[in-house]
Amino acid sequence: MIKANGLYFSYSGSPPYILDEISFEIKNGAYISVLGENGCGKSTLMKLILKFLKPTKGTITTNAKRIGYVPQKNDFSNSGFPITVFEVLNAYRKLLKIKDKSDVKKCLQLVGMDGFQNKLMGTLSGGQSQKILIARALIGHPDLLILDEPSTGIDIGSQKEIYGFLKKINRQNGITVLSVEHNLDAAIANSTMIYHLCNGKGHFCTPERYAEEFLKG
Repeated sequence: MIKANGLYFSYSGSPPYILDEISFEIKNGAYISVLGENGCGKSTLMKLILKFLKPTKGTITTNAKRIGYVPQKNDFSNSGFPITVFEVLNAYRKLLKIKDKSDVKKCLQLVGMDGFQNKLMGTLSGGQSQKILIARALIGHPDLLILDEPSTGIDIGSQKEIYGFLKKINRQNGITVLSVEHNLDAAIANSTMIYHLCNGKGHFCTPERYAEEFLKG
């Protein structure tokens, strides 16, 4: 699904590198949480996968037919613009040239928000808004879903619901999930593998091993 080979990146184009000779492969159907200290390059790695940035050296490629992306910032949280949930999702459906109008309803159902299509985005809670942004990312049936800290600023109840359906669409729908995380408990509970970044380097480990080595040691 995603492959990096000898990947280097710095914003200046020269050392020191934020990402320093990284190589990895993520297979279809995986649920990967990317963990590490602030500033270690987690979000930078996501932007390279999404082609928002270009590698300084090396390559990073994906064979995903469609990628859904949920950014960290909730772009409707402080908006006074009177737009409904349906209008947000339907506009994105049209942008992607998805002909099936029922796709909006299906994606709302996936995130447990059916019945909210006529609600104004500005009236939703943080957790509800995040669910809508995930529903938007699911428009068009992506085979890869990338999220940047999906539980930031969201109450515990909504966090449990969000991680519940993320795990469900990964296991039951076969969507590969790649999530930058600060929520260690959710990462350990839901991931098939964890990718830990530190000092420009990265390595995979199982959630169980991560809990033993990094949380206890």
